[in-house]
Amino acid sequence: MSINRRTFMAGAAATAGLALSARAQEAGGGKTYRACIIGDTNQGGYGHDFHLAFDLHDRIDVVALADPDEAGRAKHAEEAGVTTTYADYREMLEKEKPDIVAVGPRWTIHHKEYVEACAAAGAHGFLEKPLCVDLAEGDAMVAAVEAKNLKWAVAYNFRVTPTLEYVKKAIHDDKLIGTVVEMRARGKEDPRAGSEDLVVLGTHLFDMMRYLMGDPLWCQADITHNGKTALPEHVREASEPLGPMLGNRIHATFGFDEGRAGHFSSMRTRELNGGRWGLDVYGTNGVISIKLDPFSRKPPVKPTPETVRNAIIPEALWLDDSSWMARIGPDGAPLSAWRPLPEAPPIAVSDPSRERHALIVADLVDAIEADRAPVASIRDSLKAQEMIQAVFEAYVQGRRVTFPLEQRDHPLKRWA
Repeated sequence: MSINRRTFMAGAAATAGLALSARAQEAGGGKTYRACIIGDTNQGGYGHDFHLAFDLHDRIDVVALADPDEAGRAKHAEEAGVTTTYADYREMLEKEKPDIVAVGPRWTIHHKEYVEACAAAGAHGFLEKPLCVDLAEGDAMVAAVEAKNLKWAVAYNFRVTPTLEYVKKAIHDDKLIGTVVEMRARGKEDPRAGSEDLVVLGTHLFDMMRYLMGDPLWCQADITHNGKTALPEHVREASEPLGPMLGNRIHATFGFDEGRAGHFSSMRTRELNGGRWGLDVYGTNGVISIKLDPFSRKPPVKPTPETVRNAIIPEALWLDDSSWMARIGPDGAPLSAWRPLPEAPPIAVSDPSRERHALIVADLVDAIEADRAPVASIRDSLKAQEMIQAVFEAYVQGRRVTFPLEQRDHPLKRWA
């Protein structure tokens, strides 16, 4: 059965402990927010259905949509149920004076101007990731919104799920896997494997690393191009405008407090299957494996309720074994095996296009009303972006780099 906004919010808050107040969970009462949508059909589109991001919140009224492409503007406005549209988003901001804006294009090349324009108009917002091309842009974006105490969330939909909140509690409060010693993350390793995987999918993984273990202290990295040392002449543009890229095999290590390590890898292979995309947390007594798209594998899996659910909710499994492997006894009986986390919160999803961002949006409204940072804030996104840029910086410099990074321009632009 499809969940509505109220049961999804209330269930998530109850089972995961997210700090969502009654204002964010219940229909009616409180201010109704005027919202606008910024999209660009020809330059990044609407990301993951950003024109539908506010559909399940009862106190957000979408009043207008902007898109320079006439056909795309009409199509997405109809899907969003919006009658007022603009070709120029700046004109929309001036005339509509929105409280909240959803910025949908996944291309990063205009994110800075979008956010600065919205901040100048006094609007809170919700932004598709990746955040920006380089840290200098990200710094300016964060400064623009924080100067006016505006609340901006970024589309880290995995961060706000009950599953990840439960994993954090299991690791730190319940010590389910003992003392954490390391984390291992892999990109989706589809045709974007390597640097583009690092930027587009790695941003989720680094956000999860920080959410679970705090800020990293240092980074070191190795990058190759077609099996050989990556050189300045191998710097290229991505398949979509996201900034410069380097290499189709990346291995990076981050250092965290108490000697814990976090590893990221992405490698181009013939198979191009992405079932490994996710983060594994290793402890002295076992492992928790978090897969972000466990049904993305070859051959394609026919859509089922489970594949729909995992479009927005990560799958987390637990291995209760200090050897970090499922084991079979001499009699053939299992000694240890992967199984669901004990008492993990069940979440049913049937409409990922609309439900994907429901928790983030509810939390954003509550952040506005409680005057606090959103759970998936723009500053969190800048921190994840800094981990991405640190991989390139460490490789270019040929040494371990420490956080925060001193140089905020893109290292590959400087190197090439």
